[in-house]
Amino acid sequence: MPTLKDDGICIRHWDWSETSQTVSVFTREHGIIRGLAKGARREGAKFSGGLELATRGEIVAIVKAQESDHSLANLTAWDLLEVFGGVRQSLTGFAVAMGMLDMVQHAMIERDPHPGLYDALVSGLRRLEIEGEAVHAALGVAWSTVDNTGHRPELFVDSLDGAALPAAGLYGFDPKRGVVLADPGEQATQVWRVRGETIEVLRALSTGATIQVGAFSKEACGRALKLLCYYFRELAGKQPPALRAMLESVTNGP
Repeated sequence: MPTLKDDGICIRHWDWSETSQTVSVFTREHGIIRGLAKGARREGAKFSGGLELATRGEIVAIVKAQESDHSLANLTAWDLLEVFGGVRQSLTGFAVAMGMLDMVQHAMIERDPHPGLYDALVSGLRRLEIEGEAVHAALGVAWSTVDNTGHRPELFVDSLDGAALPAAGLYGFDPKRGVVLADPGEQATQVWRVRGETIEVLRALSTGATIQVGAFSKEACGRALKLLCYYFRELAGKQPPALRAMLESVTNGP
């Protein structure tokens, strides 16, 4: 059975016994690895005192040779590299971090690597250490999640006629097809009415830009985050539990 070594972020953990844990680690080059860390909490074990949520470390694991075999890997070591202080300094930071981890957990299948999404999650967790950056941190991860999993919305062209979308104060968004429509008033009831400034935030994200504080109003960023979270809910067919708490912590409610 092959042994892998990779950087990863702990996105789930459960106590398996007094000294051991089962964990899900989102690794950069190997995707999500679910494994059993035997003796992780024992003194002197090679696990930096156990694995904690929203921490980054170097993982060593023995996995099954067949990718289709999703039995638990055997985690043999975890070297803690980064704690992300902003996650633990405020309730907002904690809520946003848990929402980001929940989104990644529900978007990914095991052993399906997405280095771009991993990098976005690391960046988002680091950004929580900066006061006033929570909504921007969440925005970057939410966009990267839908983008890296093949669900990037069409923001520039009207899907009905292929023409470039004209500048407007109000658009429609069809979550079933992931497209923006120029005239929301003429469409079916499942189309969401979206402000023009919200679409501008998403267009900025689509260029790969990092949204800086002051580039758009906090309200516009909050609305863009809501749209991405609701879109993700439609894609997943369910609402991951932590997304609601994340939205409530950085906006005025879902």
